[in-house]
Amino acid sequence: MAKAPKTFTCNACGASSSKWSGRCEACGEWNTIVEDVPLSAGPASKSLGGKRGTAIRLTDLSTEETPPPRTECGMAELDRVLGGGLVPGSAILVGGDPGIGKSTLLLQAAAKFARAGLPTIYVSGEEASAQVRMRAGRLGLTDAPVRLAAETNLRDIMTTLDAERPALAIIDSIQTMWADHVDSAPGSVSQVRTAAHELTTFAKKRGISVILVGHVTKDGQIAGPRVVEHMVDTVLYFEGERGHQFRILRAVKNRFGPADEIGVFEMTGKGLAEVLNPSALFLSDREDPAPGSVVFAGIEGTRPVLVEFQALVAPSPLSQPRRSVLGWDSGRLAMILAVLEARCGIPFAGLDVYLNVAGGMKISEPAADLAVAAALLSAREDAAIPKETVVFGEISLSGALRPVGQTENRLKEAQKLGFTAAIAPARSKTGSGTGLKIQKMADLTGFVGEIFGAG
Repeated sequence: MAKAPKTFTCNACGASSSKWSGRCEACGEWNTIVEDVPLSAGPASKSLGGKRGTAIRLTDLSTEETPPPRTECGMAELDRVLGGGLVPGSAILVGGDPGIGKSTLLLQAAAKFARAGLPTIYVSGEEASAQVRMRAGRLGLTDAPVRLAAETNLRDIMTTLDAERPALAIIDSIQTMWADHVDSAPGSVSQVRTAAHELTTFAKKRGISVILVGHVTKDGQIAGPRVVEHMVDTVLYFEGERGHQFRILRAVKNRFGPADEIGVFEMTGKGLAEVLNPSALFLSDREDPAPGSVVFAGIEGTRPVLVEFQALVAPSPLSQPRRSVLGWDSGRLAMILAVLEARCGIPFAGLDVYLNVAGGMKISEPAADLAVAAALLSAREDAAIPKETVVFGEISLSGALRPVGQTENRLKEAQKLGFTAAIAPARSKTGSGTGLKIQKMADLTGFVGEIFGAG
């Protein structure tokens, strides 16, 4: 096997040569030429070999840079989820169930950004241009300066974007794009990965913001390789139930703002309308105090949100009782039931348990543990929690109640909506000036005895 030729580099100017000499012919410095050590010991066809690249510029952590400029579209809920507006050169992935309203939301956003002065191109790979125009007509957006195209060829799309140089490009959807140099069908793993990589790299180099629409699987994950979520700067999920008018846009990843931020929208006949006070909307249909109904004061991103937990406990005719959950983690429900039985002596054997978060909201934070326990006990004992009371707190396996973060913000939101009392863990930092009557509980046994007179 022939040996790779040796190369030599001048430490002063970086000039390369095939032989060593005492003086650099490029800069004239003496004793600055050294032999290059190969970057990799493997063969050149399978590794980096001995060929060297260009040294990159390094900075220290104290280097100050101005924050990236942002463009607000005027939809406060969308701007909130994006972290304050659209960043130039960013790549955003939007996922959601079919028919949930992704195309409607992005068409409205495209019109808002275009009216704000950003040259915008909307590329549809699933619908014809006439269908998009019909949707724009229903939404009253025909006068927006959005340029439209229906295409799936990745090479043609990128050529057009390079020629037009818009500030924002929306690709609907990434699963329909195909690259002619990849030997697989559109929607396959290799095609989705290639299209996402090419569009993201193109966005960074040209300073164009790209929004990619992604399909989801039955499990609610972005279809195709999960590597797509790592390529982009922001991942947004559009959530909601077909039977509810509420739609929630949730940021699960954001390099330019807080993750887990939510924006709430309401589906109307004229598209998606912003909900500036989601707590009031989620509680608007709440009836008089009823067993199994408890209001939870939660935090979604930086926003306090009040939602209603509804529980139903009924005798089960089955040998294995049902445990049905909507909007919360079923595994955490099983843990709460086990703690109630082991620490408080309250069994749920032989009883069907149904738990629902009103309004189609999905709650994931552990601070909802105490509200769930209160709803379950209220339904089991047929005793209603006072209507003007909010509940929050995390339950440990020992039955102790642990404090949660941002307690003051939760209480302020509850006071703003007319609540007068709260039940919280004993060590919570409630602050002052909330105006609420706060009952602090140390453990779950004390909570059961104080509220339901048992335990």
